[in-house]
Amino acid sequence: MKNINQKLLIAASAVTLLASCGGAGSVTNHVDPDGTLHGEISLSGAFALYPLAVEWAAEFQKDNPDVKVDVSAGGAGKGMTDALAGVVDFGMVSREVYPQEIEKGAVGFPSAKDAVVPTINKNNPAINAILEKGLTKEVAHKIWTEGNVKTWGEVLGTDDQTPIHIYTRSDACGAAETFANWFGSKQEDLGGTAVFGDPGLAAAIQKDIYGIGFNNIGYAYDNDTHVLNEGLEIFPVDADGDGKISDEERFYAKKEDITKAIAEDRYPSPPARDLYLVSKGVPTDPVVAAFLKYVLTKGQEKNDPVGYIKISQDKLDKALERLSTGK
Repeated sequence: MKNINQKLLIAASAVTLLASCGGAGSVTNHVDPDGTLHGEISLSGAFALYPLAVEWAAEFQKDNPDVKVDVSAGGAGKGMTDALAGVVDFGMVSREVYPQEIEKGAVGFPSAKDAVVPTINKNNPAINAILEKGLTKEVAHKIWTEGNVKTWGEVLGTDDQTPIHIYTRSDACGAAETFANWFGSKQEDLGGTAVFGDPGLAAAIQKDIYGIGFNNIGYAYDNDTHVLNEGLEIFPVDADGDGKISDEERFYAKKEDITKAIAEDRYPSPPARDLYLVSKGVPTDPVVAAFLKYVLTKGQEKNDPVGYIKISQDKLDKALERLSTGK
């Protein structure tokens, strides 16, 4: 069986060692009088933002060959912890920044938008009924939080006794928190078999025809072809709760379809959400600040091709003003 986004899985699993193993600040960053940037920048955190951050890093290094940008995945919780500890310059965080994190100095800069989607195995025996009925947040709450759904018949309102196998994330992550928020819960409320990482959860669903889980769209779809990864299907969200998926709610065939739906607010938020680069305090290092300014300006051009949504200009302007003023 073909593995999901093999290049991303390998890269995300073999976490990139930070420059000189010293983390943020291991090299003295500086700018020459002619404006040439020198130094290192480090990012860690959310699997959701990892594919796009890799693209940003590559493009920034083309324009600034004397700067090395290291990007590693490990979950939003790790990204926030690393940023607040000063281990990295930016934590990649796929949820809102909590008030207690702000009190510790966390500053979030919105950098892209995507969504979490419920995922199932394409070969599920009840696939036709699943795609026609869709998933409401009330049923999702029963599956993951109440834990009293044992069969696909209970999901679909039929007498089908086929067992349902529920999966969730084992690592502290924005995807699980955002998905849980959709139906009024938190990550720690979610039941099911716990799997580490976005790639791991997608792979588990690929192998289990009775499985149900959730993934960032960057791991539900192939990053090159933008079609669903082999063996995966999206459990369409019944946003209006009428018990069926209307033509207006069918937008999962390709990554471009769902990102368009997210941009037009046809997919609910949550589980659509902003993705953040989080620093401890507003960056003052000129090289680090230059990278963030790139992400908030020219870097936004990378969002659409990679399968993400640009941040609104109003939010970008506010972020740039904060970077400029330090407030």
